[in-house]
Amino acid sequence: MTDLISRADVFAAAAHASIDQRRKYTGDPYIVHPRRVAQTVKETGARDEVVAAALLHDVVEDTPVTLAEIRAEFGEDVAALVEMVTDVSRPEDGNRKVRKAMDRDHLALASAEGQTIKLADLIDNTASITRYDPGFARIYMREKAELLGVLEKGNKTFHQHASFLVKLHRW
Repeated sequence: MTDLISRADVFAAAAHASIDQRRKYTGDPYIVHPRRVAQTVKETGARDEVVAAALLHDVVEDTPVTLAEIRAEFGEDVAALVEMVTDVSRPEDGNRKVRKAMDRDHLALASAEGQTIKLADLIDNTASITRYDPGFARIYMREKAELLGVLEKGNKTFHQHASFLVKLHRW
């Protein structure tokens, strides 16, 4: 593990632990999810900055850490990737459908590397949601089917895998 990836792992683990964030269905420490996403991204031969961003992909969205802190600690490249995959919508922006459309429009502008992180995230989340919450999985899979339409720049193998999962679990 390179220094950048190691620092991102420690930072992400501490950020999620600082609020005792846990995986919804299993109660596992939350960091298990970013680590799986990062490992999936790493297997594509991605640059260290992309793997680091994969580790940090939920930090700004879910913890008190700001994008400015990510930029100061890890540089502009990692911060830009994290920003690409961080939801921009807020509860006050409207109902779930409106918010998901805002986030989808934001992800459509992401680079191929950013979209690859998001695809790896989607693949990892699909496994737990379909296993533990089939009712919500129906809603989630409809949203992900729409999201896949804008993630065309991401890793093609991930896109195919995510598309297969959406079709497999969609209704």
